[in-house]
Amino acid sequence: MRPETLTNTLPRRSVLATTGGCVLASASITGAAGQTDTGGVSQESFAIREGTAEETTVYVTTADADGPTAFVIGGMHGNEVAGYTAAGKISNWTIEVGTLVTIPESNAVAIERGTRNDQHGNNLNRAFPEWSEPETELARAIWDVVSKYQPDVVIDLHESTGIYGGDVTNGVGQAIFTGTNSDEAAQVTDFVNRNYVDDSDLVFQVGGFSSPDVQPRDLLVHKAARDLGADAFLAETYSGVALEKRVQWHTAIVERLLKDGVSPSGILSDSERTVESQSQTQTIETASVDSGSTTDKPTAKITTLPTWTSASSVQKGETITLDGSQSKSPTGGIDCYEWKIGPDGTYEQAGPKIDVTVEENNYPVTLRVNSNGASDTDEITLSTGC
Repeated sequence: MRPETLTNTLPRRSVLATTGGCVLASASITGAAGQTDTGGVSQESFAIREGTAEETTVYVTTADADGPTAFVIGGMHGNEVAGYTAAGKISNWTIEVGTLVTIPESNAVAIERGTRNDQHGNNLNRAFPEWSEPETELARAIWDVVSKYQPDVVIDLHESTGIYGGDVTNGVGQAIFTGTNSDEAAQVTDFVNRNYVDDSDLVFQVGGFSSPDVQPRDLLVHKAARDLGADAFLAETYSGVALEKRVQWHTAIVERLLKDGVSPSGILSDSERTVESQSQTQTIETASVDSGSTTDKPTAKITTLPTWTSASSVQKGETITLDGSQSKSPTGGIDCYEWKIGPDGTYEQAGPKIDVTVEENNYPVTLRVNSNGASDTDEITLSTGC
């Protein structure tokens, strides 16, 4: 039975509230390309439109604990790079409960072409009419995935050449659109604006879905909200900002929605260091510049693994392990480890150890450690000798 024939009499969030969580069926995945099981979390992937130019990969992460299901998609439009880049990062996130389903590069042909639409001029995100069959084979394949997993929340990542000013014809960047949960969207935009946006002209706003008979229509999020009763969000960033920043905004929005919007406990694992926790750490360290005592300051230290590996004789393309666990703090343990890789990098990776692939000669890597509100850095230069 196709989902458009189903009767939806109770919003999915109400179902969660009355049942205490969504019980997940352990259905097998047809055509699974690979599966791993790590610490109570299983990860698998499979292809849709396999053997065609539209072939793309679906990633499914399932926790042992029952919980809500989230569906995140990027790359509906091939020239919106931030959306599919962020979705690719999100597909690797760790979750604590429920299921995370991700299609990072949904429109492979348009992405390959670097264009909004495919080679036939089809706009993928206008191919999902409510209560009827999607209009293209790719749209039907994507909707089959949505129908299979029955997500409680759907998040679609896009970007725009203009900034939203209440009229979608003039640009929709820096906005979260929803027709089901505007309060949640408002809380998320407020959080992202306070923690990630430093230009008042680029603050995120909340927009509402258009009605079925008003343009734009036939969007995936429209269908998910109206056919399935899912909480659906379409996030738009402004393409006039650096890609790194746009990706950060997208991942921060998704992270906040999945922590606070899907269920009371959230779907993301607290142990997974994501963009939100990095922002909070940076806030703490900014304050410590004024208040931290030099006697309480930690000492950052980078060593290479294995210990006999030389940082001054690394082959280009070689991967080397850097260890920050020898860093010390006079007040106790290290609260967090952050790494900046490359001459133009930012503190994006976290953890006591990281693997670095050397891309060029004299490749700098910086470790920043934080303990009790104070921080210190250490830097190492990886040299290829050529």
